[in-house]
Amino acid sequence: MSKEKDISRLKVRFILEGIGEAEGELVRFLAPRTVDMIIRKLPVEGRAALWLEEVYFEIPVKMGEEKAKSNVEKGTIAFWPLGSALCIFYGESQPYSPVNVVGKITKNLELFRQVKSGTRILVELVE
Repeated sequence: MSKEKDISRLKVRFILEGIGEAEGELVRFLAPRTVDMIIRKLPVEGRAALWLEEVYFEIPVKMGEEKAKSNVEKGTIAFWPLGSALCIFYGESQPYSPVNVVGKITKNLELFRQVKSGTRILVELVE
């Protein structure tokens, strides 16, 4: 029973310390080089910082802008080149500066509302 892996969409899990788990997917065509760099570094762990209705944390990826956007939809997962950070937009806020959109939260987006500054977040690929 071989399940064909869809390499254009990769499922990821966000483990929010003391809060729970959220799921998302990274979508290659949105920013292929950025998504590839992030996947190579997974799993990554960081401490949350907050900006409006956004949770972000630094990850060990250095990358310039790739199809960068100044406006994003609620639920967007993005990479912020200026801060080398992964961002999750859980509300109606917009990025501080342009971000490379890399995917979407598919389950439990509302958990990000409970994240406090300094909360540990682990991101891993879902097999």
